[in-house]
Amino acid sequence: MRRYAILIDGGFLKKKLGSQRSPLDGVRFDVFLETLKAQSALSTLLLHRIYYYDAPPFEESVDKPLNGGKTNFGTTPLSRQNKALFERLRETPFVSLRLGELAFRGWKLTKQRLSGASGSDITVRAADLRPDIQQKGVDMRIGLDIASLTLKRHVDVIVLVTGDSDFIPAMKFARREGAQLFLVPLGHSIKSGLKEHADLILDKIPLPQLTAPEPTKGSLETNEAGPEPVEPIYPQAVNAGAE
Repeated sequence: MRRYAILIDGGFLKKKLGSQRSPLDGVRFDVFLETLKAQSALSTLLLHRIYYYDAPPFEESVDKPLNGGKTNFGTTPLSRQNKALFERLRETPFVSLRLGELAFRGWKLTKQRLSGASGSDITVRAADLRPDIQQKGVDMRIGLDIASLTLKRHVDVIVLVTGDSDFIPAMKFARREGAQLFLVPLGHSIKSGLKEHADLILDKIPLPQLTAPEPTKGSLETNEAGPEPVEPIYPQAVNAGAE
């Protein structure tokens, strides 16, 4: 029986199935997986394994610019939610969690502040800054696993959940070695190269409904308690969204 593996770009999935107010959780992830596996193109194949690629939450305490003090990223609701999701994935059958790293690169202006700037001089407030946190080693792990699964003949079909054209070389390699490549862009607008090097695009998958609870004190939606709100940084999702 032909076998397949699902490789999930976690940053991309978080962007498509979650939001700052309602991040991706284990329940929504399970619904997505079951919906994907039920697709007619996969229903007659045998699942080998599901690989989920992401980076652990940034948990260090760093100095806040302008207004002083420190921000402890490890105590934010987003950090707790990400850790809970990873624990859920570690306990899910046939799921392998592949983690890269996050590196703090300082602070940068928010997109809203940059877009609203006029002239050569702007006034910057603490609220206009966001952490510059970059993901490292995730793309490399996805590419290596595509190569390994293909060369060792563990699977016949690679199901890649992403919208990032950086994976085109890995997709081309898999096809040259005899594997089929199914792409799952989740309704994302993708470059022509991704379409060209995919054998099949699964683009009719209904996304789990986003349900966002009302903001409470100490949540990411308020400054009344807890650390200052921090925008989630998922570099791969940001890159994919820019295409």
